[in-house]
Amino acid sequence: MRTAVLHPSIRRDLLKWLIAPLLLVNLVGAGLTYWLAWLPAQHAFDQNLMDSTWGLYAQVRHRQERTTAELTKQAEEILRSNHTDTTFFAVRNTRGEIVVGDKGFPPLPESDLFDRPINYDATMRGEPVRIAALQVRVKNGVISVAVAETVRKRNRAHYTILLTFLALDGVLTFISISAVLVAVRRGLQPLKSLQRNLEQRGHGKLGAIDGAGSPVELQPLIGAMNELMARISKGEQAQQNFMADVAHQLRTPLTGLKLQLELLHDKHQEQPDTARSLEMMNSSVERMIRQSRQLLALARSEPGLFESRKLEALLLDKLVEESVQHFIEEADKKQIDLGFDLRPARMRGDRFLLRDLIDNLIDNAVRYSPPNSTVTVRCLEQDGATLLSVEDSGPGIAPEHREQIFDRFYRANDKVAGSGLGLAIVREIAHDHGGVISLDCKQQGQGTVFTVRFPLGA
Repeated sequence: MRTAVLHPSIRRDLLKWLIAPLLLVNLVGAGLTYWLAWLPAQHAFDQNLMDSTWGLYAQVRHRQERTTAELTKQAEEILRSNHTDTTFFAVRNTRGEIVVGDKGFPPLPESDLFDRPINYDATMRGEPVRIAALQVRVKNGVISVAVAETVRKRNRAHYTILLTFLALDGVLTFISISAVLVAVRRGLQPLKSLQRNLEQRGHGKLGAIDGAGSPVELQPLIGAMNELMARISKGEQAQQNFMADVAHQLRTPLTGLKLQLELLHDKHQEQPDTARSLEMMNSSVERMIRQSRQLLALARSEPGLFESRKLEALLLDKLVEESVQHFIEEADKKQIDLGFDLRPARMRGDRFLLRDLIDNLIDNAVRYSPPNSTVTVRCLEQDGATLLSVEDSGPGIAPEHREQIFDRFYRANDKVAGSGLGLAIVREIAHDHGGVISLDCKQQGQGTVFTVRFPLGA
């Protein structure tokens, strides 16, 4: 079982190093903000409780070792009035006895603070309370005053602050992450633009990338890519020039050699062995001429040399008529019925390249068709396109060869002489003209139909 490889990602690294610290800082900041909001609220509750303690202490009297509190019923009602929480209080004498207030009031913690209220938590009648207590030194001891309050209101305020800050922190986190995602996407947009620039280039388009307006960080990359494409273009041009020069230089002497061999063959017809040798030599020279012609056609059809602005309006049926004479003679040698169904078919194209395409399609059909068979060439306008089809009566193409049949130097049948370049040339020329080539194989042994579909031209 193959394991998926996780490739490095700039986007993933940026998001990881931006979002993770952002979330951490946001979490710490939210915690500190919550704490800073809760402390003043808690202090306000404690201060209110201290005010009640001071008010209660104002009613306390200590005379002759006797502690009392002049607390009227109305004053006690005011002290206990609270719509949410329950209030308790206690006044203790120097012996620690509650002289006024609620029995069972929690004892005061040990403290060295006097004449200043202290706050602490305790439990009163099974419910948590917050207490503000005041210890005052008197002549013969210490008296204390304490007011307690349940923490319902505090808890409600606590939960309100907590939920508010959780909601606010969630909103801020969402906004922050969204801003990071947008920023990363916009930051990587120049890379996307560079990718689209390269993807929109056709095969062989090796011109320099326009770096105007690109970020400073991309300038070295664009410069390096332009240098690389310049080197590739130079090497490709040199290769194309070499192929064209070789093919052109070979074609002329080979043609002369073929003529000389034909003259010798005519003079030595009465010598069977010599005539047979000359015939074999002539066949070899013809094959070399054909291959050099295909190499020249291949060099011309390279995308780097194709210029769409030089296309002209033409009639494909007229081009076929101009190219058939040689193939009629070749078909007669094998007694093949070469037929034509040519209807007016308009298109825009390069006249010389299209002749190479027509020659290779018809030559391929004649070459692979057996003697006493038929080859039919058709062209017409159909469904907004210009169609050229060549139907042969050859052995057909096995399914396992159909994907590679248009590759250079690939031959599905080694019994027939050829270089494996014809269909590769056809595909290159069709692609240069915005066309598509397809094949339709009949039943085994009953031939193949090659169809090229070009955009319809005025």
